Amino acid sequence: MKTAAVTLEDTVDVTTDYIRDNLRDAIVDRRLAPGTKLSEADVGALFKVSRTLVRGALQALAYEGLVSVEKNRGAFVAYPSPEEARQIFATRRLFEPGILREAARHMGPLQLTQLRHLLLEEGRLMAERGQTARRAEIKASGDFHLMLASMTGNAVMQRFMDELVARSSLVIALYGQSAISSCGHQEHQDIVTAIERGDLDHASHLMIHHIDHIEADLDLREKKGSDLKEAFGL
Repeated sequence: MKTAAVTLEDTVDVTTDYIRDNLRDAIVDRRLAPGTKLSEADVGALFKVSRTLVRGALQALAYEGLVSVEKNRGAFVAYPSPEEARQIFATRRLFEPGILREAARHMGPLQLTQLRHLLLEEGRLMAERGQTARRAEIKASGDFHLMLASMTGNAVMQRFMDELVARSSLVIALYGQSAISSCGHQEHQDIVTAIERGDLDHASHLMIHHIDHIEADLDLREKKGSDLKEAFGL
């Protein structure tokens, strides 16, 4: 008797959210570069699922601005323009000081300890070498901002911050020039110290300076196109 083919959908609870989250992590960790094609067939084969589930995951990522879907061409990891990049960081400058102040209102010894533990892990990863350690350091840097948002207890703020951090990571992958782009570890420490002292004005100032510092390391100049001879120095 012929048996039906067994896919990952049959053995594991693979949902659209599961696929979206895994693709999202790969984009945020910079394992998937901007412009990478995400064909429904290839993603479906990778997760051993139907194209229907894949399509839903790609649509969700497109809604977050992490994937672009082009008619007759398919889906690609988003390739934000320099102007989009500026808008993302302008939004963070407006938004994150408010998150910081709201988080501080709910912050006690336990929450401060959690932030300090995260900073210790971030520092440890900075001392390691290799591409895997580098990706983990980048993730830990983003997690600092996400942890502050989680401490507000405001689900809307958390979702918004999640999208901003993800889109910032994409921008840094494209336009970042040095390790500074992964977020200054010392700047994170200074922000937490100011919160501990109850000096929220200074903490907010440090947060804006920190975001300025990340953006300043980006090369957002418009690139002039070249022909074949110019591209190969002929």
